[in-house]
Amino acid sequence: MAATEIRGPGTEGLSALPVSQRARAWLLSVGGLVGFVAAFVLTVERFKLAENPSYVPSCSINPVLSCGSVMATPQAALFGFPNPLIGIAAFAVSTTLGVLLLAGVRLPRSVELGHLVGITLGTVFIGWLITQSLYEIGALCPYCMVVWAVMIATFWTALADALDRRVLPVPETLAPVARAVVEFRVLLTVLSYVAVVAMIGVRFWSYWSGLL
Repeated sequence: MAATEIRGPGTEGLSALPVSQRARAWLLSVGGLVGFVAAFVLTVERFKLAENPSYVPSCSINPVLSCGSVMATPQAALFGFPNPLIGIAAFAVSTTLGVLLLAGVRLPRSVELGHLVGITLGTVFIGWLITQSLYEIGALCPYCMVVWAVMIATFWTALADALDRRVLPVPETLAPVARAVVEFRVLLTVLSYVAVVAMIGVRFWSYWSGLL
């Protein structure tokens, strides 16, 4: 027997702690703009490096914080073109949606779902890039880390909002889990940041400790 879905869009929220739509709009607008700028700068730096292999990107600070080391790897152009180009397009969309929400526009459910799918896929991609940076490339890109931070916060907020407003249908049996995601979205975001910072600290501990 198929699971019964929780009430559809437009009904009472799933949680008593809903996502503030204005806060969500500001997150999409400001976070999208910050991510766009970071992706744009990375793209410019990547093209400069392509033109001049001896060029040292502005975000190459030391052996660990080194955009140049990351840009020179196959992972930096997984689909045959620089990854930041994806970020430019994606963050432009997020910023636009955020501005529309701030203007009071009610987004169609299809747009909300499409945006959530895009954010989810982007976050999975970011997760892969994090592991590649830490355990395969052995270097970090500061601008990339800005993108990581924006994506993590946007993902948990978008997921919580979609669950709470039933934009994303949830089977009744999973209602407690969905409600927990909504109510603890800030904690989940913080824990995600802590996990990434801890991974970075452990991976490069020999370098950090040498600076003390």
